[in-house]
Amino acid sequence: MYLKHLQVSNFKNYEENEFYFHENVNCLVGKNGSGKTNLLDAIHYLSFCKSAFSSQDIHSIRFKCDYFAIHGVFENPENQNTVKISCVFKNGRKTMKANQKEYQRLSDHIGLFPLIIVSPYDNDMINEGSETRRKFFDISISQFDSEYLHQLISYHKIIQQRNQLLKQNLLGEKVDISLLQIYNHQIVPLGTRIFEKRKQFVSQILKNFQHYYQTLSNDSEVVFLAYQSQLFDMDNEKGLIENEVQDFRSGYSNFGIHKDDFLFLINDTPLKRFGSQGQQKSFLLSLKLAQFDYIASEKKTKPVLLLDDIFDKLDNLRITQLLNLVGQNHFGQVFITDTDEERLKSILEKHIILNKIFQTK
Repeated sequence: MYLKHLQVSNFKNYEENEFYFHENVNCLVGKNGSGKTNLLDAIHYLSFCKSAFSSQDIHSIRFKCDYFAIHGVFENPENQNTVKISCVFKNGRKTMKANQKEYQRLSDHIGLFPLIIVSPYDNDMINEGSETRRKFFDISISQFDSEYLHQLISYHKIIQQRNQLLKQNLLGEKVDISLLQIYNHQIVPLGTRIFEKRKQFVSQILKNFQHYYQTLSNDSEVVFLAYQSQLFDMDNEKGLIENEVQDFRSGYSNFGIHKDDFLFLINDTPLKRFGSQGQQKSFLLSLKLAQFDYIASEKKTKPVLLLDDIFDKLDNLRITQLLNLVGQNHFGQVFITDTDEERLKSILEKHIILNKIFQTK
C-alpha cells in the first residue's frame, strides 16, 4: 500500500495543492521554511489522525483560515485496492473518514496505514524525559496491535482518576477511599499486559536495531537498548499496595508502567552524555528502521517511510549505507526532504534509485 495522491487545503503554508507521488522514492526539495516538513506532516495526519509536531490541530490551520482539509488516496498495486482517506478540522472538531465512512473513534484508524517518520525532533527522545521515550514505543506497538492502544487509553484514564482521588484526599476533601481498591483492581491487569507487550517489543527489535547501527557506522561502535520498569522487580498488585502510603502523601500514583523508561547506551555509556551528534542520529535512525522492519513483519505491509532532513549530521559513510538500503528496495514508499537539489540528485543517481522530485516554495 502506498500514497498515490494527496490534496491539501488551508494546511499550514499550503492553500490549495495536490500531488501525485511515486510508489518508491519521493524527494521534497526547497529552502528552509518552504513547506517540506509541513507536507510530511499532512501525510502523517492520514496515518495517525494528528500532527507529528504539534499537540493542537488548530496550529495546522493556514493563517487567517477557519479550517484545514487533507485528502489522500492509498493504493495497493497487488490487488488494485484503493482507499480514500480524509481528515478535516473545522470549528474545533476533527473528522476522519475512510471511503466516505466516518470513524466513531479515531483510535480505530491507527495502524491501518502504518508510517514511520525520522526527523530532527527525534532528538527529544534522548534529551527529554521518560514520557517522550514511552510515547515512541507506545506508538510503535499501537500500529500493529490495536488492543494495546485501547488498553493504554484505559490505563491512563484510570490512573488519572486515581490521581484525582489522591489529590483530593491530600487537600482534605471528603472522598470515597474504597474507590482506590476499585481503581487498583482495574489497573493491575491492564498494566501487566502493557508491561509484557513493551518487554516483548524491545526484545524482538533489539537484534535488528543493533544490526542497522553496525551497518550505518561500519561496526565502529556498540549500542544497546534496555527497558526499565518497576514491574521487573515487583508485580503490579504488590507494587500498588506497597506504595499506597507514599501515594497518599504525594497525591500521585508512584508505581506502574506510567513510570517506565528506556535506556539508550553506546559503548556501555549513556548516549545522551557520550554520543556525538552523528552517533545520536544514527542511534535514533537505527531504532526507527528496526521499528519499520517489525511493523512490516506484523502487518504484512511496508510502512510509508518519511525521512525529514536526514542528511544533516550524518557523514558520507552513514548516508551511503542508508541509501544502499533504500536502493535495494528494502523499504516501500519513501519521502526524503533536502535543501540541496543537486546533492540529492547526485546521491540518488549514484545509487540508481528511481525517484520523483517535488519543489516546495
